[in-house]
Amino acid sequence: MKNNGSRKILTYLLVGFMGFFGLIGLVLTMGFLAVKFHLTDDPGVVDLNDRYFQEIKDKYGQSDENDSLKVNISEAKLLYNLSVLSRYYPANAFYIQNAYYKSHNLREAQRMFEAVNLHMQQNAEYHAELDKFQESAEPSQLKTQTQSVFEWMNISEWQDFKLAVVKDKHLIDSAAQVTGVEPRLIVAVLVGEQIRLFNSNREAYKKWIGPLKILSVETTFSLGVTGIKVPTAQTIERNLKDSTSVFYLGKQYEHLLDFKTNNKEQERFNRLTSYKNHYYSYLYAALNVKQIMVQWEKAGYPIKDRPEILATLFNIGYEVSVPKQNPVVGGSGINIKGKRYSFGAVAYEFYYSGELFEVFPFKNAKFDYTDV
Repeated sequence: MKNNGSRKILTYLLVGFMGFFGLIGLVLTMGFLAVKFHLTDDPGVVDLNDRYFQEIKDKYGQSDENDSLKVNISEAKLLYNLSVLSRYYPANAFYIQNAYYKSHNLREAQRMFEAVNLHMQQNAEYHAELDKFQESAEPSQLKTQTQSVFEWMNISEWQDFKLAVVKDKHLIDSAAQVTGVEPRLIVAVLVGEQIRLFNSNREAYKKWIGPLKILSVETTFSLGVTGIKVPTAQTIERNLKDSTSVFYLGKQYEHLLDFKTNNKEQERFNRLTSYKNHYYSYLYAALNVKQIMVQWEKAGYPIKDRPEILATLFNIGYEVSVPKQNPVVGGSGINIKGKRYSFGAVAYEFYYSGELFEVFPFKNAKFDYTDV
């Protein structure tokens, strides 16, 4: 009788273990299928201000460097506009002026100013002051604010992020050096991903990210600090080797992601999800952006001077990267303190905000820059 009772107990335990591990297998299989068939993908949005971005591109698409008179007038107008802006948002005016004086890049400074203007479209008094350029009338004294015109940069989490990303400067610069992608552009796509996590991963932020001033590392469907999905990482790796691909960068890049072990899946996961070293997160992100840039360049639709488009395509994936005239700005919708933004717009606003400019300044080109 005792033997029969023992057998029954062993049978129940065996059935229980089999059921438990079977359930785990089912969950993992469902997760794999969800990623494979893009069920976890964000459908994305077209940014409401996409038309404004197109107008900026057309307005500053060509440089006037060969016409000194136009440059002088444009510089005078920029400085006047900054003096007006300083009475509304002195912090943003300072960032733009500081970026211009350090980079001497008038066109990018003008784009920084237009990025601010995107949030001032309804301020008639402000635009009336701008229209007074070349007039001698003394502008009225207006109430100033110490906050940024970019509302999402006024939240406490943004201050924590800035402290965290500065810690990774050497890693970002290293990824930039081997890929030729401007460090500030790498940070722009990082900003979009990290800002997205401010709301979606609140508990982790309260427990570790905020107090320790560290970046959020994803370990499920998206990986690392830049949110690289496994299929995207595999595509980046293939594009480095395939000389027939429209995303091919050249022989000097072919071995940047070579694996050291035979277990590529585990090594890739370890690379991207390391909490101590985010180098590969930045390297994969930089290569992703550069491959997309090269694809569009080869097709005759250059987007190398449009961080908002590069960030949008980085976010929504290779599958929808189809070179064409007037691409739209958008990507995943990001909710910050009750307001909705697009991934591409957040990256754009950071890039031209002047924030962190001392650490990640403009280079003389966004790709294959020569100033170090």
